Amino acid sequence: MKDMKTSAEKVVKEPKPKLMNIKLEKLHPFKSHPYKVLDDESMTELVESIKEYGFLNRIIVRPLEEKQDEYEIISRHRRVHAAELLEIKEVSAVVHFIDRDQATILMVDSNCQRENLSLMEKARSYRMKADALSHQGHTCGQTGHKSRDNVSDADSGRTVQRLIRLTYLMPELQEYVDNGKMKMLLAYELSFLNKEAQRDVIDRIDETENFPSHAQARRMRAAFEEGKLDYDTVAEIMAEVKPNQIEKLKIPMDDIRKYVPSSMTPAEMLEYLLKLVKKEYDRQNNRNAR
Repeated sequence: MKDMKTSAEKVVKEPKPKLMNIKLEKLHPFKSHPYKVLDDESMTELVESIKEYGFLNRIIVRPLEEKQDEYEIISRHRRVHAAELLEIKEVSAVVHFIDRDQATILMVDSNCQRENLSLMEKARSYRMKADALSHQGHTCGQTGHKSRDNVSDADSGRTVQRLIRLTYLMPELQEYVDNGKMKMLLAYELSFLNKEAQRDVIDRIDETENFPSHAQARRMRAAFEEGKLDYDTVAEIMAEVKPNQIEKLKIPMDDIRKYVPSSMTPAEMLEYLLKLVKKEYDRQNNRNAR
C-alpha cells in the first residue's frame, strides 16, 4: 500500500499552495519575526471586526519540517492573536510549501506595505529579507540614492541600507528610534559605534536627558573610527550648544522700519540695532563708574 504520509522534505518541495483549516494549537509564530502584536486599540478594532464579519483574509503559513501537521505563521500574526482572544478553535489558511528563506521573503513582502510599521520593525524585516536573499545567492543591488534593490519596491537602496544599519543599535537606542525621540539619520551614524561607545552615549542621554544632534553623532562616529572616542569625548561633544538651543530674538520688521531709513537691508538693521544696544550699554557703565 502506498505510504500516505509525506516526508518533511517532500512537503517543503511541494510546488502548489493548499487551502485548509488549521487548529490554532497547531500554529506557531514565525521565529524572530520583527512585527509587534499588541493588545492595543488597533487589536480591539480587529477583534470587533472579526466578531462581526468573520475572517476576510486567510492567514499564510508553511509546514514545519521538524513537526508533522504543525505550521509556522508567515503572515497575519495579529489575526491569529485576535482569534485566540475570541477563543476561535481554527482558522482558514493558505499553506505554502517553501523553505525558511522563501518564507522570510514572503513574510516581509506581505507585511512591509502596512502603514503602521515602526522604523525598527521595517529595519528588522529588511535585514531578515536581505539575509534570506544572500542565503539564496542573490545580491541586493545597488544602494545609491536613486536606485531600488531587491529588498524593497517602496524605499530607495540608500534608505534600505540606512534602515538595516539601525539593527546594529543597542536595544535602548532602538527604542528611542521607535518612540520618535531619535531620528533615523542620527541613529544611522550611532550604529557605526561599537557596543561600549553606544553605551557611553546611552549613559550620557540618561544623565542629561538630552540627545546628540546629527552633526554631533557624525563627530562621534569620526572620533570612534580614529580610535579617539571614550566617555569623556562623548560628554564633551554632547555638551556643546546645538544651533536649535541658541535663543533668538524675533522682532517684526514693521516695528523697526518706522525708525530706520527705508533703504536699509535686514542685515544693516541688525548691525544698526546692535550698535544702539552697545552704545546704551556703554552709557550705563560710564554713568555707574562716576
